[in-house]
Amino acid sequence: MLAGLRPQPHLYLPTSVTLSAQHLPFIRDPLWNNIRIDGPFLRLADTGVVQRLRYVRQLGLAHLVYPGATHSRFEHALGAFHLANRTLARLDEAGMLDHVAPDEPEVVAAAALLHDVGHYPFSHALEEIGAMHHEAVAEPMIIGGPVAAILRREIAPDAPERVFALMRGESTSPLQGLISGSLDLDKTDYLKRDALMCGVPYGEIDVDRLLHALVVVDDPHLGRAAIGVREKALSALESLLFAKYQMYRNVYWHHAVRSPTAMYKRLVDDALRAGALGTDELVAHTDEGLLHALRSRAPNPLLDAILSRRLYKRAMECPAAELDGVDLEWIAEDHARARRTEDAIGAGLGLAPGELLLDYPQKEQMLGLDLPVLTRDGRVERLTSAGMAGAINLPVLADQLYRSARWLRVFTARRVSLPKDEVLRLLELAA
Repeated sequence: MLAGLRPQPHLYLPTSVTLSAQHLPFIRDPLWNNIRIDGPFLRLADTGVVQRLRYVRQLGLAHLVYPGATHSRFEHALGAFHLANRTLARLDEAGMLDHVAPDEPEVVAAAALLHDVGHYPFSHALEEIGAMHHEAVAEPMIIGGPVAAILRREIAPDAPERVFALMRGESTSPLQGLISGSLDLDKTDYLKRDALMCGVPYGEIDVDRLLHALVVVDDPHLGRAAIGVREKALSALESLLFAKYQMYRNVYWHHAVRSPTAMYKRLVDDALRAGALGTDELVAHTDEGLLHALRSRAPNPLLDAILSRRLYKRAMECPAAELDGVDLEWIAEDHARARRTEDAIGAGLGLAPGELLLDYPQKEQMLGLDLPVLTRDGRVERLTSAGMAGAINLPVLADQLYRSARWLRVFTARRVSLPKDEVLRLLELAA
C-alpha cells in the first residue's frame, strides 16, 4: 500500500490480497499482456475525449508502409498508464513515496492515461502546419468537462490542474519525470509498441532495468526531490537512445511515411485556407472522420492519391549531416514560407501548386538529457547535454545519430530529378 494513502483498491493490489478473476477488470494488450484499470481510471477511459483516441492512429500514415501500424493512441494511453502504475508500485515498495503527497500517485497515473487526449487526427502531422500543440489543445479537456469532474470528485479538488501541469512538464511534483522528461514512460511504451506493431526489431529497450533504475532523489539543481536514475543502469539510457534512433530512421522518418504525411499536411492546409475546415474543429475529428469531412467539403486530388497509395516520389533527398552551415529550420517552422517556396520551385518545373512538397521534419533531440543520476557512492550528479564525467557521452552520440536520421526531401507528383546544389540554392534564396 502506498505510504500514507487511504485504501485505494483501484491503484495497487497488495500481494497478500487475492480477488476472484471476475472482480479484476483487465484489458488484454499485445505488448504488456494484462493491463488492470478500474475505479476513477476506468471512468476516465470511458469519457468521450479518451474514447476518441481509439480512432486516432498512433503512427498516422505509417500503415501505408507497415500494414500492421494501425494501432491507436488509446492503446498507447493504456500502456503509459500501465507503466506508470508499475513504476509507482516499485517506488512505493522501496519507500521512495513516503514524502510524496498521498494523492500524488493517482494524479500521476491519471496524467499518464490522459497525456494524449489533445492529439489531432493522424498523429503529429498537423502541428507541422502551425496547428496548436496537442498539449495546449488538451487544456480545456482536462480542466473542464467530464474529465475534470471525475478528477475533482474522485482524486482531489485540484487534480485537473495538477494533471495538466504534469502533461506540460511544468509541475513541481517529485514525480514529474515519469510523465514528461528524459526518461518519461510515454517514450518507453510508444517505442516498444510501435516496433511491435510495425513488425520491426528496432524498439528494443531494457524496460525492467530501466524501471528498476528510476529513483526519487534530492536534486541539487532543482532544489527539490525529482525522478532520477541509478548510475549503474545508464546502459538502459543507451537502449532507449538506440531504439529511438532506429525507429526514427526506419519508421517515423521513412521516406514512404514522410511522403503521404507531406501530402496530408498540404491537403488539410488547402482546406483550412479555403474555409472548408476550421482549425477549432480539427481535434474533434477521428482519422476517418476528418477524411470524410475533407472528401465532402474540400475535394482534392491529394486525398484520392493518399487513399489509393499513389505517393509522391523523391526528387531529391539529403541528410541533415550534410547541411552544416545551411539554415533550413524555417521549412519546418514557417509553413507559409515553405508553401510559397514549394509552389515557386514547382512552377519552374512545370508543376501545379501542391505538386511539389518540401519535407524537413521538425527538429527534436534524439534523447534530451537533463536528469539527476544517483552515483554508486550515493552522490547525486546531473546528466545534461554537456555529458557527465565517467559516463558514455550520450549527448554527442545522440546528436550524431539525429543528424543521420533527419533528411531534407523534395517530393513531387511525377518523377523528376533535382540536383541537390540547385535545390539548396533555391532554398537559400527563399530564406
